[in-house]
Amino acid sequence: MRIKKSGAKYSAIVGIGEQLKKMSSETGREFLYLNRGINAVVNINLTNVIPLIDFNSNALQVYPANSGIIGLKKAINSVYFHNNSGTENIFITNGGMNALDLIIRTINVEKIFIAEYFWGAYINIMKINNTPFSTYFNFDYIKQNIEQLKNNAIIICDPNNPLGTKIDDNELIDIVNFLNKNNVTIIWDSPYRRLFLDNSDMLYSELLAFENVIITDSFSKSLGLSGQRIGFVHSLNKEFNEQFNINLLYNTNGINAFSQLLVERLLQTEEGKKATTDFKQTTVEHISKNINYLIENGIIASEFYTNAKPIGIFVIVNKNYQQLLDAKIGSVPLSFFTLKNDKSVENNARICVSVNHDKFKRFFSELLN
Repeated sequence: MRIKKSGAKYSAIVGIGEQLKKMSSETGREFLYLNRGINAVVNINLTNVIPLIDFNSNALQVYPANSGIIGLKKAINSVYFHNNSGTENIFITNGGMNALDLIIRTINVEKIFIAEYFWGAYINIMKINNTPFSTYFNFDYIKQNIEQLKNNAIIICDPNNPLGTKIDDNELIDIVNFLNKNNVTIIWDSPYRRLFLDNSDMLYSELLAFENVIITDSFSKSLGLSGQRIGFVHSLNKEFNEQFNINLLYNTNGINAFSQLLVERLLQTEEGKKATTDFKQTTVEHISKNINYLIENGIIASEFYTNAKPIGIFVIVNKNYQQLLDAKIGSVPLSFFTLKNDKSVENNARICVSVNHDKFKRFFSELLN
């Protein structure tokens, strides 16, 4: 049998998780799984939301519309875009990774640029789609090398994965305006933003001023629904939307109706809004406590946070993978998130800080001792 080999690798993060579970089973010891990119402080409480879904309805039991259930698309337009866009510009996807794959499959560019520290799935998705890629160091680098980016695409991830850094919104709008004017396609990938902000956030509405922006988001982080595999893509470019809709059809044939109805209820009903608010408040509280603990105990890799402390669900620590593993803490080597090859990469690791603070403190106290 002849196989088409893309050059992409099986997710190292998934592989690390499988290794940790095996070690825990073999030793009978508890591990702290900070290698994962999920919110693990609390689950969102759906007790009062599930009764709002009619499981006997056609909306749940029949194929959903290809681009998504209209009620959910209206809810996204209301909550994310303050009704300044339209449902024809919104497409429901099978999570964020599926959205990125379909975007890269749809746009016609020679190369896609990603940040110096990036989510590893970016390059694997591009390898599968035979799309060349390169990295950029910062926004000044982009402005100085704009000729290389013209007629190509760039991914902006903010707050950043793996660093957890957040760039000022005014600076973000400034660089998007600059790129848009220079005919660069901007893929805006920001699945962590709405975990920390409420519906008064206006950034997505401001991005509507730029036709070259493609927004991808998911509800894995902001609503804690990684298991439901649901996200969305937004674009104002009619040609892109037409082809994306075709690609979406033959890739998914419609997204799970239950997950769509669930998110619609979370975004639009009083019960859903309360469940969402409670989940966010508790999760962000523990994230903040964990980050402060790392800073106070000198565990954070401070060279990455000279301008501001991280706010995302990830941070970089000045311990390597093996040091953390010896303390029964799962992590991912920083080398998995960059093309750089130096001591800072070798000596640091990425951890997820979205876990219960007491449990987090217990494991790291043992590490410090």
